[in-house]
Amino acid sequence: MKKALVIIMAICFVAAFFELQAWAQTQQQQQKAASQQKTQATAAQKVNINKASKDELAKLPDIGPKTAEEIIKYREKNGPFKKIEDIKKVQGIGEKKFEKIKDLITVE
Repeated sequence: MKKALVIIMAICFVAAFFELQAWAQTQQQQQKAASQQKTQATAAQKVNINKASKDELAKLPDIGPKTAEEIIKYREKNGPFKKIEDIKKVQGIGEKKFEKIKDLITVE
């Protein structure tokens, strides 16, 4: 009798373990899908670096208020950006930052 009870408990434990694992995997998939949707929504609403305000620019990854000010100063001094790569001419924006924002910005 005790042996049967131990076997039943072991089976229940294993079943619960696999159920929990499946639930965790589902949660991860849902989080990944939500993240992708957010990225797609953000990409659909690209920031025009020739017209954006300081607050709009500061919402870009790794672009804080100071760098946003530098972008505005640069375009006021040099005119509008002709291509998105020109933003690398702004002090504080190198290749790494550009790679993070290139899909989120436009000059049109």
